[in-house]
Amino acid sequence: MNDVLDLLSTLGLGGIAVGMALEALGVPFFPGGIMIILAGFLINQGRLEFYPALTAAFLGYTLGSTSAYLIGKNIGEPFFRRYGRYLGVLPEHFHQARVLPASSVGLLVLLGRLIPGIGNITPYLAGLANLEAGHFIIYNSFFGLAWGALYLSIGMFFGHNWPVIMNLIRPRLVGIGILGILLAVVVYAVKQRRKFHHQ
Repeated sequence: MNDVLDLLSTLGLGGIAVGMALEALGVPFFPGGIMIILAGFLINQGRLEFYPALTAAFLGYTLGSTSAYLIGKNIGEPFFRRYGRYLGVLPEHFHQARVLPASSVGLLVLLGRLIPGIGNITPYLAGLANLEAGHFIIYNSFFGLAWGALYLSIGMFFGHNWPVIMNLIRPRLVGIGILGILLAVVVYAVKQRRKFHHQ
């Protein structure tokens, strides 16, 4: 754990910004949320400051999500037909995005990141749905700030209570690991089944 924190501390604010950009782009399996929580640990230890870390996270998230939105809006279906399988974008997402009313697209940008299965592709879907750029920036900025502040705060809280938490979790680590592997297998199987039905 300390080695991970040392690495993140070495990467600094630039590392946080790049990490959040990758998270917002929907790079599969990139633990952007965990990275921000660990940044909260560093704030708790006095190795980072809250507002600079939040600013770096917000700027990185904005860069990544805006890039994803522009890809969805300006390139659209040709991009996703070629690379969508790597992001989990299925053909039905094209049609769902096209028929979404503007109000629903706004809610998608605000809350879509919290929905399993589409969280990492919400900016792309907003672009596909032709949400106005100004509206996207407003909704996306609100979510980016709120999400970054919440995750940093969680990290600060858990960083303070980490020894107690580890004493509670350590005896259950094997069970948690097995549960995580089973969950990953189920998610993979469901995705493969969906792909098979759409072929």
